[in-house]
Amino acid sequence: MKNIQHEITPLNEDDLFIILNHPKADFNYPIHFHSDFELNLVLWDFGRRIVGDSIEPFEEVDLVLTGPNVPHKWEGNNIDSNHVITIQFHEQLLSFPILQKRMFASIKEMLEKSRRGIQFTESPNSDIIKRIIAMTQMTGFNVCLEFFALLYDLSTNPRQRILASGTFDNDSILRDSKSRRIAKINEYINANYMNPIKLCDIAELVSMSDSALSHFFKKRTNRNIVDYINDIRISNATKMLFETTNSISEIAFLCGFNNISNFNRIFKKNRGKTPSEYRESIQKIMIKY
Repeated sequence: MKNIQHEITPLNEDDLFIILNHPKADFNYPIHFHSDFELNLVLWDFGRRIVGDSIEPFEEVDLVLTGPNVPHKWEGNNIDSNHVITIQFHEQLLSFPILQKRMFASIKEMLEKSRRGIQFTESPNSDIIKRIIAMTQMTGFNVCLEFFALLYDLSTNPRQRILASGTFDNDSILRDSKSRRIAKINEYINANYMNPIKLCDIAELVSMSDSALSHFFKKRTNRNIVDYINDIRISNATKMLFETTNSISEIAFLCGFNNISNFNRIFKKNRGKTPSEYRESIQKIMIKY
């Protein structure tokens, strides 16, 4: 599976979860993965869903839970009347002490299974769907209680199905564990994405020639190394767009782009929107808890 984008979600350390309430979603986000859990509800649309190595059609109602580092993407056809609600929450939830208690055993089991993606069969008027929609209007501590109640009811729902095959390995997307050189390259890029990065410096770091590095990285990750560097930069720029009030040009500079036109072009290619369009849209649809 090629050209999978690494996303940094809007979750902060002090967030329990976030809700992205997105009527008329245009599904222009590329296939991507991130380190958090995601419950995605697509209403009143039809198209194709990709989760791990599963590629299936969907229609009218699609409710799917994906675990950390599972590549996923929806491709819809009814932009004018669809409605997408996404709930994202930390991978660390799985290690919360409360989830080790007996009453939470089914939730813990479901979260572990979600590393292959889980699809829940629901009708548009089912109680689960109505509750997810209602959560977009809730505030205060009650929405936190409803969040855990929703996870429990999903975990005991008999109408659930694993999507990715038994041979699918979501951790292989990261590749770090399979190559110390890839891990070293990834660490260097993440530590220096805000600065000019020369291919020769990375090559020297892992004792390779420039051409050997490019070939090795492409073979192990299915990614061009320059595209991968831009991917890291765009992921961090995306996070800054919803976390800070910095100008677009400031964010471009802080993320290693010395040309605002180049930044706008690469950002739109990766995210389907210009940086300013993305900032405006995320501010409209995101609710933090």
